[in-house]
Amino acid sequence: MNKSLIIGATALALTLASPISHAHRAWIKPSTTAVSGESEWITFDAAVANGIFHPDHFAYPLERLSVLSPSGEPVALQHQQKLRYRSVFDIELTESGTYKVFNASQSLMAFWRDEEGERHRWPGRGESASVEDFYQSVPQEAKELMVMETANRMEVYVTLGAPTSATNTLTGKGLELKALTHPNDAYTGEDISFQLFMNGEPAEGTKAVVVKDGEKYRDTASDLEVTANAEGKITLQFDEPGMYWLEAELEDTKVSAPAMKRRASYVLVFEVLSL
Repeated sequence: MNKSLIIGATALALTLASPISHAHRAWIKPSTTAVSGESEWITFDAAVANGIFHPDHFAYPLERLSVLSPSGEPVALQHQQKLRYRSVFDIELTESGTYKVFNASQSLMAFWRDEEGERHRWPGRGESASVEDFYQSVPQEAKELMVMETANRMEVYVTLGAPTSATNTLTGKGLELKALTHPNDAYTGEDISFQLFMNGEPAEGTKAVVVKDGEKYRDTASDLEVTANAEGKITLQFDEPGMYWLEAELEDTKVSAPAMKRRASYVLVFEVLSL
């Protein structure tokens, strides 16, 4: 890891990095994913919640979100409001093509016990620090020392007119998704294919879970679990239209000092339409 990299740890990062079957789930839900005309507005909800698309925990901090236009220009979030359990905002689509709304973060975190058995963490919640600070602040011989490198990404795509792919490009950092099927061009009864990458390399064996909207009203869990193949590919097919939430996670020890383990998560919200 580049020692000049500025890193930070937040409660949200821990939430997003938690195992697939546990804790709270973050999501950004658009009112729709595809519109037509010369310009149009789309409204979004953003939350970290116990269930999918049912806000019941806390509002997602909108200052963490960025938006890119089809040509790669930044777009402002408008009419922002932070409510008790969810945040809301609008985006005006004025350029034909696909926009990306996203958050991406990387951090290094350390946890240990002191001689009295008290637990410590570095950096503190909401704080940022450099790798140089790690060597100055974290006792290298501490009990139960765990140093974890985390990378978290959350995305949703919306389109004015015909879908475009310029905003779906890999950065080579963290867990990312290449949309072999455009997220705004997904239909029932057809294969929907995505490819997962970790730091630019196919993320073989990465596990993902997919949940359809309306989870609150189902008597039994109907989560779909898939595993990426040797090329990092996953293929999905759905009988029912609706909004879907996908979360992929990877955890291993392919890290360089001072990290001992890495954990990465990726979240995508996409809409499946009737064929």
